[in-house]
This record gives sequence, structure tokens and C-alpha cells, in this order.
Amino acid sequence: MSTTPTTAQAGRPADAPRPATVLRGLLSPEGLDALDWTTWSEPGRAGVEAVRLYTTDGPSPATGLISRMGPGAHGDLHEHLGYEAMFVLQGELCDDSGARYTTGDLIVVEPGSVHQVSTETGCVVLGFRDAPTAPLS
Repeated sequence: MSTTPTTAQAGRPADAPRPATVLRGLLSPEGLDALDWTTWSEPGRAGVEAVRLYTTDGPSPATGLISRMGPGAHGDLHEHLGYEAMFVLQGELCDDSGARYTTGDLIVVEPGSVHQVSTETGCVVLGFRDAPTAPLS
């Protein structure tokens, strides 16, 4: 995802609303491979890459991201301090409760929920958090 301003963006006032960011082809491997993936390094997390779409400022920042988990990857054990919505774009995402979510599934996690996600085969997930999580491991 490019952050270099276009000619139209470079000439606008600093307080003007930013134009929309558009990521095309997210349901295809080619579209996903074209993203600027970075390794998501946190204790208890392995095999996960992410593309941060946005993070808000403030005491309880919201975040939008796309995460790609390789086969055998897992997240950390954490508690949700706010809502999270996850939409599986590809593959299968597993929850430590035994639930399995596949392509096209939308999962809404409530504040106070505790879980750890993983994947046996790999997956790509679009996620939005309205508050951060608290690691428990």
C-alpha cells in the first residue's frame, strides 16, 4: 500500500479530509500479494504478517488491519478491551474454543472475551478493533 501523495493530494490543505484508500483484488492471491506486508512481532504470536489500514489516536485507539497467517501460525492469548470484527478472506481460522471459521465467515468478538486464534492451513483475515487487546500470556 503506497503512502506517497499523488499530485492532487500534495496540493490540498493539511486540514482537508484525506481521500479514500482503495485496495483492489483482496479476494485474489495476486491482490493480496501486492500489499505491503510486515511481520507482526509480539510475544506469543508466530507466523503472522499484517497490513495496517489505520490506527486512531487517543487513549483507546481503534485499528483496521489485514492479517495473513501461514500454516501453523497463531496469535497471542489476549483479552478484548472493545469489540472486534473479523472477516475471513481466505483459508480457515481456528479459535481456542474449538470453533473453526472459513472463507466468508464474519466473527464479532465482544469486550471482555478472551481467546487465542490459530490456523492449521493458513488464512487471511480482515479485522477491525474499536479498542486494543490486553495480552495474557
